[in-house]
Amino acid sequence: MKLRNMKKSLLFLSLLVTVLSCSAPNKQERPVEKVKDSIREHSVLSVLWQQHAAEYRALCHQAFNMARWNIEIRKELSDKPFAIIADIDETVLDNSPYNGMLIIQDIEFDKNDWIEWGKLESAEAVPGAVAFFNFADSMGIEVFYISNRYDVQRAETLSNLRKLNLPNADSNHVFLKTRTSAKQERRDRVLADYEVLMYLGDNLSDFSSVFDNQNNSKRNELVEELKASFGSTFIVFPNAMYGDWESRGIYESNRDWTDQQRDSIRQAKLVTYK
Repeated sequence: MKLRNMKKSLLFLSLLVTVLSCSAPNKQERPVEKVKDSIREHSVLSVLWQQHAAEYRALCHQAFNMARWNIEIRKELSDKPFAIIADIDETVLDNSPYNGMLIIQDIEFDKNDWIEWGKLESAEAVPGAVAFFNFADSMGIEVFYISNRYDVQRAETLSNLRKLNLPNADSNHVFLKTRTSAKQERRDRVLADYEVLMYLGDNLSDFSSVFDNQNNSKRNELVEELKASFGSTFIVFPNAMYGDWESRGIYESNRDWTDQQRDSIRQAKLVTYK
């Protein structure tokens, strides 16, 4: 009797499974779309931060406020006229649209593309830059711009600065890269005739040659040694998009890494608790 009941139960379950399988909708599995590997994906948030974060603007205004305060309280006397030395890119001019293009086009930095961007003369001023540099000019302080833009970009760089009504936008005050990226020789040309109050930049090498060609460990060590200079002689601007911290630090000055190797290096450099 028990065996007969068991057979009936098994038959019922078999019929039930058949009915359910026939009545169930015929779902076709959608193929998983593989997102294209992007060589610039790691830069997206840094560019978005510069373009959209209120905190970025706040840090720029904070830097210029500190620089202005340094001018207002200065008491030193000098036989030389006073001057300020400033970098241009990400200190005076915002080039995040160029970096945005690199992401959309999924390409690395290219000299020709960079020159093409410069020729548009459309870079906007870093928040607070126009007001600060015109204030310095009104106080009788000359502004010198020392940049590693290529010297062939001189005409469009001067034009872009003038469009934004920035002072001293002429060849006597704008020193671009000719032979080397190191800036000390160009700084020395200014120091020969002027008392430089401050250096403004987004990269440590904008301030002193001691930071040139250093890895991140040494750069951090030097910052600790010179910490009293930051906010007084050295005014730092935010730039998470690029800089020596990446090229000489993360990538260890090696330009020959493949995209896959660079990705592995970035992962390996992360500090995590697991």
